Amino acid sequence: MNAATPNPPLAFTCSRQFIPWLAQERLSFAFTTYQTNRLFFLGLKPDQTLSIFERLFDRPMGLHATPERLYLGCRYQLWQLDNALEPGEDYNGYDKLYVPRVAYTTGDLDVHDVGLTRNQRVIFVNTLYSCLGTVSNHYSFLPLWQPAFISKLAPEDRCHLNGVAFDQGQPNYVTAVSRSDVAAGWRQERHKGGCVIEVKTREVILGDLSMPHSPRWYRDRLWVLNSGTGEFGYVDPIWHKFEAIAFCPGYLRGLAFYKQWAIVGVSKPRGEQTFSGLALDDQLTAKNTQAICGLMVIDLKTGNIDHWVQLEGIITELYDVQVLPGVVRPMALGFMNDEICKFITVGPTPQGKS
Repeated sequence: MNAATPNPPLAFTCSRQFIPWLAQERLSFAFTTYQTNRLFFLGLKPDQTLSIFERLFDRPMGLHATPERLYLGCRYQLWQLDNALEPGEDYNGYDKLYVPRVAYTTGDLDVHDVGLTRNQRVIFVNTLYSCLGTVSNHYSFLPLWQPAFISKLAPEDRCHLNGVAFDQGQPNYVTAVSRSDVAAGWRQERHKGGCVIEVKTREVILGDLSMPHSPRWYRDRLWVLNSGTGEFGYVDPIWHKFEAIAFCPGYLRGLAFYKQWAIVGVSKPRGEQTFSGLALDDQLTAKNTQAICGLMVIDLKTGNIDHWVQLEGIITELYDVQVLPGVVRPMALGFMNDEICKFITVGPTPQGKS
């Protein structure tokens, strides 16, 4: 019997101006890959080379960032990670240190996108139950909303509800791969069954998409990834159609914005039926290229890919990405060594006591 083939080493490469751009804009990224159970932080070291930091979490997917906190959806938990550093403070050369502080045990709900309302309420896409939900101190989750075509709250992943867009602190739009109302019915509608639904009215405002993901409201537009075609674009509110502004060489998941740029996650399609036979295959062939895994920085005005980061080796799929403005080199504590045991912070002493 032949020895098992070792996994190829992980390597990051980037476009020539990506590092100067990160330095000039003073920002970093956090992104997830459930394929290898990792939360990554991408920033800059003092010598102006890439800082790549990773922590292991069980199947991390949806990621949401505030100035001092991360929310992370995992296989059976939803984590809250808080920054433990004061402004101007550093920890071993890192200017942001995220510590896992709170975890809600949800069970395996196949949580996809995660967001936060203006009242700081966590909302997540409960893909298994085809609904939007929130965390609870008593239950695995509290259901909040489901599409009009879903007749029953059941753990059947009927339509593959996967993305949610927030506007003014409220979930306003969601994406689904289909309008199916039977168990796993979305798998038959991968090519053109995808849709965008308005939460308030439960109306489908856009259909005929191919496995859409990551809807986001930014600068008065609803942006979406038409993942099955490899296209990034927006929803035309008048004609109710998808307007593509850029093609990315891969299956798209994960979308964030900074100034005039969109940061899009790109993955290599898996060698299985779910990802086969999509229009993306024809697009790649027509452009004489192959799918990659990485991040694309797209100019919203021109549709040009100004910068990119490519991951090569063991990681071939990403799920979500967040921009961390004003953060140069972030990191997080993990559970695999005793660092999390030894790092202790103490709150203020009550007045009049010592």
